[in-house]
Amino acid sequence: MASTLQSWIGGRWIGAEASAPLHSALNNSVIYHTHAEKIDFDEAVTYARKTGVPALMKLDFQQRAARLKALALYLASRKEELYAISHLTGATRADSWVDIEGGTGTLFAYASMGSRELPSSNVLHEGPAMALGKNGGFSGTHILVPRGGLAVHINAFNFPIWGLLEKFAPSFLAAMPCIGKPASATSYLTEAVVRMMHDSGLLPEGALQLVIGSTGDLLDRLGGADVVTFTGSADTAAKLRTNRNLIANSVPFTAEADSLNCAILAPDVTPDDVEFDLFVKEVAREMTGKAGQKCTAIRRIIVPENMVDAVGTRLRERLAKVSVGDPSVEGVRMGALASKDQQRDVAERVELLARGNEVLFSERDGFKLIGDGVANGSFFSPTLLLCRDGMRNDAVHDIEAFGPVSTIISYNGIDEALALAARGKGSLVSTLVTKDPATAAYAVPMAAASHGRVLILEREASVDSTGHGSPLPQLKHGGPGRAGGGEELGGIRAVRHFLQRAAVQGSPTMLAAVTGEYVRGAKVQESEVHPFRRYFEDLKMGDSLLTHRRTVTEADIVNFGGVSGDYFYMHFDDIAAKDTQFGKRIAHGYFVLSAAAGLFVSPAPGPVLANYGLDNLRFITPVAIGDTIRARLTCKRKVDRNRTDDKGVGQGVVAWDVQVTNQNDELVASYDILTLVMKRA
Repeated sequence: MASTLQSWIGGRWIGAEASAPLHSALNNSVIYHTHAEKIDFDEAVTYARKTGVPALMKLDFQQRAARLKALALYLASRKEELYAISHLTGATRADSWVDIEGGTGTLFAYASMGSRELPSSNVLHEGPAMALGKNGGFSGTHILVPRGGLAVHINAFNFPIWGLLEKFAPSFLAAMPCIGKPASATSYLTEAVVRMMHDSGLLPEGALQLVIGSTGDLLDRLGGADVVTFTGSADTAAKLRTNRNLIANSVPFTAEADSLNCAILAPDVTPDDVEFDLFVKEVAREMTGKAGQKCTAIRRIIVPENMVDAVGTRLRERLAKVSVGDPSVEGVRMGALASKDQQRDVAERVELLARGNEVLFSERDGFKLIGDGVANGSFFSPTLLLCRDGMRNDAVHDIEAFGPVSTIISYNGIDEALALAARGKGSLVSTLVTKDPATAAYAVPMAAASHGRVLILEREASVDSTGHGSPLPQLKHGGPGRAGGGEELGGIRAVRHFLQRAAVQGSPTMLAAVTGEYVRGAKVQESEVHPFRRYFEDLKMGDSLLTHRRTVTEADIVNFGGVSGDYFYMHFDDIAAKDTQFGKRIAHGYFVLSAAAGLFVSPAPGPVLANYGLDNLRFITPVAIGDTIRARLTCKRKVDRNRTDDKGVGQGVVAWDVQVTNQNDELVASYDILTLVMKRA
């Protein structure tokens, strides 16, 4: 008997009475039901605000990043349970890998980015601070802080796990409790992963709730501190976006909608080129991966007019080799659509696309299902069409068949190809296959105006390319116009989307206190103990050392040139140097850095373990022979990454602000040093 799915609301599972049946994509048998019990969305919203927000705020960015990593490891350890359920959606193992391990991989990625780029607090300084007055007593900067609201994530049926986790990860880092609402057709897979996430014991109370079925009046209960994200059809996005409460309360709404993505074969590529085969392979992969049920799938294949027949022939040959059926049967490369409704919808749209166009490949070309009991499944044959006049045929730029369906469109000249691409009215991604860097330089900026991501594919990139249809956590996912106008992922940019940005004005000392980061001009603490002699716990932001002085000599320049091999004329040719803007020989910039290190480094073994980089290095004023320099070293910020070394000794990251000045108190060099510092415990 089919079991009933449950919602996780207010800290408990809700649902015992069966409601709408959910069917297997493989044979249309009933496998689950949604639940009939209505959800009290006032309870859900209150629980998120009153319980979820405080629980998340007890952790800082670094601690939440550590929880994400632990959660990713836990889900990875139970992935085979998810693969077993994913099979029912019609997905092959490769399709499920994108959803399941792509989802956990996104958690890993955000855990890593969070630990590297976010502070061990709940205030993210978006500097640098800037002086707003002549006397240095009034400055301004920007901070990002948790909004104090909740995030509602409404997802599509095609990626029931990745769709939730790629939104959950950045909002969790931003301390926003989430209410996830998957599409009903595949919600059983989302329910399974949410159960695992709660079983892990890693989620703070109230951090994640799950809605099975309708969202009811949920959107009507949101306020200005909340956020809504949506993935799905452009029509549904338009309806949700105009919710009166969302408009009245200026609730941020981000949409990532299906779009008519394209791949362009540039005119410089011939059938004898490696790039030609790469193009055909990429198109075929995007047509058949997830049975074409990807918001990034290639729907329009834009090809030079003289290459249409060659591309059509190669694609037909490749599609004819695609075995379709039960993904559990060895050799099956494409599974089913998610539901019978989806199957009917794709068939209707193919019929519309076929009007006035040629059908090059379809079920008539030997379509045969593999596996027992699959005759009533939601399968659909790979279908390839040809449009010979894309500038006049609106259907190929307006109608999307959300399945294994693509249309070849011919063009004359790269400008016409780009014009055809833009006819999609905004897409998530486009691919340009070319051998010619000049073609890429010309075409990509134009394509970028109407596409959220552009992949340039050729033989060199193909070695490591993740492909047209793979959004990566590090890069923006989203597109303009029809694609929803939203933005997801993109590294820490995604976390910033869920935070509130505010400008802050005040004295440097006050700004330093607010941001938790030393701001130049703020008060410092000087003591007889060298800052490099302090353990991580003992260091305070603003601990500072003003060094003794050193006069730069000609011998310094000569010796540094000998050691470094840098004999640039500005350092050694007195006559040539007189004709420059400086009018004299000057010291090497890197000598100034080395000399400054000699002034502030404490040489004995101690808490500072390693220097692993410089940030924001600038040489401001040249240093000449006879100039006298000194350095000020100040603890700028501390980040507790909650890590230990091989011996179990704890470590933290400390950024030091360094200002090197001359005898006239002019700034000659400015930079940040990053160090690993030992903990006392």
